[in-house]
Amino acid sequence: MKRTLVFDLDGTLVDTAPDLLATMNTLLQRDGRPPLAAEILRKLVGRGARNLIADAFTVAGAAVAPERLETLYADFLKDYASHIAAASRPFPGVMETLAALKAEGVTMGVLTNKPHPNALQLVTELGLAGFFSAVTGQGKFPWLKPDPKLFAAVLAELGGGPAVMIGDSITDVQTARGGAAPVILMSYGYTPEPAATLGADLVLDDFREVPAAARRLLAVS
Repeated sequence: MKRTLVFDLDGTLVDTAPDLLATMNTLLQRDGRPPLAAEILRKLVGRGARNLIADAFTVAGAAVAPERLETLYADFLKDYASHIAAASRPFPGVMETLAALKAEGVTMGVLTNKPHPNALQLVTELGLAGFFSAVTGQGKFPWLKPDPKLFAAVLAELGGGPAVMIGDSITDVQTARGGAAPVILMSYGYTPEPAATLGADLVLDDFREVPAAARRLLAVS
């Protein structure tokens, strides 16, 4: 039976917080605002770079004026791309698990609200690109997670299901539900609420548990 796994990126496959934090704090400090601590930033990631910027500026003292957001967004992309994998690393177990899944013939893709050029750059620089049949970030299609049209487009690009979504946040749960797919959340990810409270089919602590968990879900879905 064909198996398709669709992975979120930040907080699921890769701990990107150090490089995201460095860029976000660069923007804040240029504006005379205090830097954010890593534990605060981890709660803001997952809804795209524009939302991250807007939320970070609000947390740091005052909302950013809407007319400045696109300029800040361009500055964010330029700075982040210059060090996107300087300190970001795959979470424990990710590399060997993806290699094992690929060897089994499992079809895999990435679906993230990270800007598409950044998503491609990150998976390439970290040596992950070869595991995935497709990588989809913000801008590749005209929708963001959790829009069900985006999940359908990604699944079509991957050749169809049955599929499991693997993520770390409520956005990933909503994305899967909109696509009538089961969903696994990783407990170590980026979310303001505990993963166990978000309504996933399964919550895992260790990425190496993903293959067996996905097989169980596809057997009953």
